[in-house]
Amino acid sequence: MSDLAQSALQSAEFEGFVTIREAGLQGMITLRGDLGAEGLAKAVTKATGCAMPAPRRVTSAGTCGVAWMSPDEVMILCSHDKAPDIAQTLSKALEGQFATVAVVSDARAVFKLQGAGWRDALAKICPVDFATLTEGDIRRTRAAQVAAAIWVSGKDEATLVCFRSVAGYMFDLLSTVAAKGTEPYLYSLPTETS
Repeated sequence: MSDLAQSALQSAEFEGFVTIREAGLQGMITLRGDLGAEGLAKAVTKATGCAMPAPRRVTSAGTCGVAWMSPDEVMILCSHDKAPDIAQTLSKALEGQFATVAVVSDARAVFKLQGAGWRDALAKICPVDFATLTEGDIRRTRAAQVAAAIWVSGKDEATLVCFRSVAGYMFDLLSTVAAKGTEPYLYSLPTETS
């Protein structure tokens, strides 16, 4: 058995009216605690260079990001190989405070959805009003029957995170809703003329 880390689907890709790509290895750390505590926010900023995000937002600096996940949880995004060191730094900085730090990189799968129609594709399977989201907004939701976090990560791009155990299902699901020929059909109702 190899000691080399591998992403769930090894960069699988699908080309439809939206491109779906498994993003490869991503460092992820969950941090739970009092997000309003000054010491916690300072520790996060010192370890990542990122400001503590507002509710339902993601902040970024360089190769790191911090995503608000709930009133007492953030997800720290970093390069896969840096996650253990960042987690250790945070654990030391938060020693004695009510906080938990856990590296979850290998328990998650990350997908990139690229193309102007990503909102239309995800709206088929998620109860979210994607039209209201702007870059840096994040929502935790369900994609069909799977828990997911989705954020607007760029112009015409969204990032979706789910559990690694359902990565194959998620890739197939995203490929289905992004397939060419399944774009929403926009039509206008006939108007009455006198």
